[in-house]
Amino acid sequence: MERTLLVTFSVLLFASVAADDYVRPKPRQALQFPWKQKSSSQPEQVHISLAGDKHMRVSWVTNDKSSPSFVEYGTSPGKYSFLGQGESTSYSYIFYRSGKIHHAVIGPLEPDTVYYYRCGGGGPEFHLKTPPAQFPITFAVAGDLGQTGWTKSTLDHIDQCKYEVHLLPGDLSYADYMQHKWDTFGELVQPLASVRPWMVTQGNHEKENIPVVVDEFVSYNSRWKMPYAESGSNSNLYYSFEVAGVHVIMLGSYTDYDRYSDQYNWLKGDLSKVDRERTPWLIALFHIPWYNSNDAHQNEGDGMMAEMEPLLYASGVDIVFTGHVHAYERTKRVNNGKSDPCGPVHITIGDGGNREGLARKYKDPSPEWSVFREASFGHGELQMVNATHAHWTWHRNDDDEPTKSDEVWLTSLVNSGCWTEKKWNEYLRKILMEP
Repeated sequence: MERTLLVTFSVLLFASVAADDYVRPKPRQALQFPWKQKSSSQPEQVHISLAGDKHMRVSWVTNDKSSPSFVEYGTSPGKYSFLGQGESTSYSYIFYRSGKIHHAVIGPLEPDTVYYYRCGGGGPEFHLKTPPAQFPITFAVAGDLGQTGWTKSTLDHIDQCKYEVHLLPGDLSYADYMQHKWDTFGELVQPLASVRPWMVTQGNHEKENIPVVVDEFVSYNSRWKMPYAESGSNSNLYYSFEVAGVHVIMLGSYTDYDRYSDQYNWLKGDLSKVDRERTPWLIALFHIPWYNSNDAHQNEGDGMMAEMEPLLYASGVDIVFTGHVHAYERTKRVNNGKSDPCGPVHITIGDGGNREGLARKYKDPSPEWSVFREASFGHGELQMVNATHAHWTWHRNDDDEPTKSDEVWLTSLVNSGCWTEKKWNEYLRKILMEP
């Protein structure tokens, strides 16, 4: 039925540096999820996310509409000393009706600590580990996941690495109007996403709007609630959070971003409040890349880049992660279309395993700002070693996880002389005076 509706409503609507001997693998089939008999009150699709200082949000789904929205938790298995009350929602999508979607915030939590928890007073026990309060901290990074054999390979590789937070720059489930695929995606990622916080932003495959009938991002916003309110945003499509000396900004490529928009004004305000002594590293994520030498999706990010790149540059953003292009690419520090030692490093990592396959064609010759590019599935690991140094590695899926296909040491801009509070204030005055 959903497949038929999708067809009906759609009417409404290489490398500068790379291994020469590397042979790209063939595509893998979509994963199959056999139906399993489960209690209607059993929590499913459990995932966690950061929710402000020393707090986590636990999200899950039940088929029983009367299931309560609370989480019991503690630091010993089976012993729950604390209780976090939550809220619930649900949504309809043509003939699909979601289960009851629960979100409960727990905390305050101690850093670098294992907690055991249970959702709704029943079902299995889960455990999570909170991120550390200070360096070092490691992020796993992978975008454009989907639900294929390559997705499973990506997740298996990530599961082998030692990380504290997962960053995902858009395109999660590839449900594409087929709402049950949001359910199977939640089941697929639960083993990882219930243990470490997943911080996500939206991609084009999350829109799923049907004019007049269904608004944009209904499924995404209902299921993947991020700390937008905690960071002063009025939209789940853009927000920020801080963890262990890193300020992370999650932006929306598919909501208004011009200088008169809510997102732009929120970003300006958020950047003005960043304390680089407390968070010497500044990272941004969004879906559509601004620097892209692949043939795929050329110039799609130009509008957002024209509006927002000056803000990111003036505030000294260190690294930008994007997806959308189904390949990997890393740049030099860049700004305004060319190399700039005071700009961020841009990394496109839309190679998580999606069903659409890899984007294999690159511009030739390679732009001077492109350092490494390759059309392969994989994931990245960003270890923030201390306030000044970070180590980035990218790992192909068809290599062993310890094998690094690309790596680089990065130095924070905070002590480089590029970023100063005076420079930021002068820039703000300038743009506020512009029409």
